Amino acid sequence: MTSQPVPPAAALPFFPPGFLWGASASAFQTEGAADAEGKGPSGWDAFAAEPGRIKDGADAARGTGFHERYREDVALLAGLGAGAFRFSVSWPRVIPGGAGAANPAGLGFYDRLVDELCAHGITPAPTLYHWDTPLPLDDAGGWLNRDTAARFAEYAAAVAERLADRVPMWITVNEPAEVTLLGYALGEHAPGEQLLFDALPAAHHQLLAHGLAVQALRAAGAANIGLAVSHSPVHAASDSEEDRTGAETYDILTNRLFSDPLLTGRYPEGFDGLMPGPVAEDLTVISQPLDWYGINYYSPMRVGAPTPDALASYSGLGMPQGLPFGLREVEGAERTQFGWPVVPDGLRELLVSLRHRYGDRLPPVHITENGCSYDGIDDSRRIAYLDGHLRALHQAIEAGVDVRGYFVWSLTDNIEWVEGASQRFGLVHVDYETFERTPKASYAWYRELIRSQRAGR
Repeated sequence: MTSQPVPPAAALPFFPPGFLWGASASAFQTEGAADAEGKGPSGWDAFAAEPGRIKDGADAARGTGFHERYREDVALLAGLGAGAFRFSVSWPRVIPGGAGAANPAGLGFYDRLVDELCAHGITPAPTLYHWDTPLPLDDAGGWLNRDTAARFAEYAAAVAERLADRVPMWITVNEPAEVTLLGYALGEHAPGEQLLFDALPAAHHQLLAHGLAVQALRAAGAANIGLAVSHSPVHAASDSEEDRTGAETYDILTNRLFSDPLLTGRYPEGFDGLMPGPVAEDLTVISQPLDWYGINYYSPMRVGAPTPDALASYSGLGMPQGLPFGLREVEGAERTQFGWPVVPDGLRELLVSLRHRYGDRLPPVHITENGCSYDGIDDSRRIAYLDGHLRALHQAIEAGVDVRGYFVWSLTDNIEWVEGASQRFGLVHVDYETFERTPKASYAWYRELIRSQRAGR
């Protein structure tokens, strides 16, 4: 893929004073050491071990060796000048069976990681759940089982009791929509269930787990708590009634099904009756005030009614005919190596629309993930992507959205779930044989961006 002119980082407009610049990663995708120091198996460990689940055959159990090389990666963060690192805590590393006593060695790893970050002046921002459910809980129903939410709150308390004295920013759950859709409705991710609309309890129980974890974190002395929710603007493929209905349904299922209960204490109309348990009582737990709201943005979606001659395949995501929408190509957009459309203005549109929908109920925002997959050390297209999205983010701030921080996905290349090692999102290249790290051109660009933003104040 040919390079393109690199926009200078110093040419970006200045973000507000105190704006937090960071990078993100997750435990399953990077740590490796899948059974070291008493760690138990996760549902993703078991899923990835099944033949054919990882499309390129990469050994997901090795990750990028972060468990052994975390000091090297923290040094890379320090070299960036990053103000924060969003990592995830592996639930089965801390509580191997999903319930019961915490594993001292597992907590000890995160203790050392937090100390290393603090020693370099980098804010630790742990995510408590980034998809790696302990396997015994998955075997007992996973997020279809209400008990999983209660076990998650116990785990959150154990982590906070160990780390809250040094961790000033917490993330409860990551992308509950993707877990519900890909893991329970379509079966493309762990735990591999294909339940279509019967997957809705998984959404409710993840939201309930978030609320219970917020309570547990605050009881343990933790503060500054949010979560990371994936959001995309949704556009109808045409003005036809069928396409508008398909787009509205998709928007509800992937956006509002999560943001509405979190920010308003209500599900979209008609969904209360589809959720399990004492829904009204649960919503009071789910909707307690957040300190901030995390948004993961990658691209907008163009949606219409299903067509009989295609199952609406889009970016590798097959949509069964049982779901009342069809995904279409986003017209006129460049695509990343992953095939995702590059639409920077979608980030501005998304943030402004959320502010319009929720008003003062929308807390301050952090962009907890934004990034792209491209090969190469000289990754000028990643630089152009980041430049465009940061300009769109600045426009959203100018339009009145209170955005406090930006975390690029991701610090290093990592195991991209079922895509294995084939999709490279990192600012730092990883050799998957030796785990050698090589900063890319985008690493130098992001470093200069952070330096110039701070120097301009």
